Amino acid sequence: MVKESIIAKNPTAYHNYEITDKIEAGIVLYGTEIKSIRSGKVNLKDSYATVEKNGEVFVHSMHISPYEHGNIYNKDPLRPKKLLLNKNEIQKITGLITQKGFTLVPIEIYFKGNFVKLQLGIGKGKKLYDKREDLKKKEAERKIERYMKN
Repeated sequence: MVKESIIAKNPTAYHNYEITDKIEAGIVLYGTEIKSIRSGKVNLKDSYATVEKNGEVFVHSMHISPYEHGNIYNKDPLRPKKLLLNKNEIQKITGLITQKGFTLVPIEIYFKGNFVKLQLGIGKGKKLYDKREDLKKKEAERKIERYMKN
């Protein structure tokens, strides 16, 4: 059994999108980026993923802070990072996101054994009234839990 430890989550993924499907992908990273990730200096807040014309998937705007003790080997914190997926997974993703309103959203980044994995969600953007409805449901559940606790 491989132990998983979550490094960072995208706080707005479930708020802004209705996630219908999830896919696990590896990431192409350099040494100083791995060291920064191990120290927890990664941010997924405004990140998104795209399928390029050549059939490769990239994640954009995922901020990995430069490693403090690195020098010339530090890379640009916002550079596009290639995701490692096989051809069948890329074809599945392409088929799903070509539908109107669907997009690829990074949900969380975690260690699986010694490897860094990124969980991608295929989601459809929520409207404002859907977001309000979700907040009402969460508030009602919290109230019920408080009453049940007492």
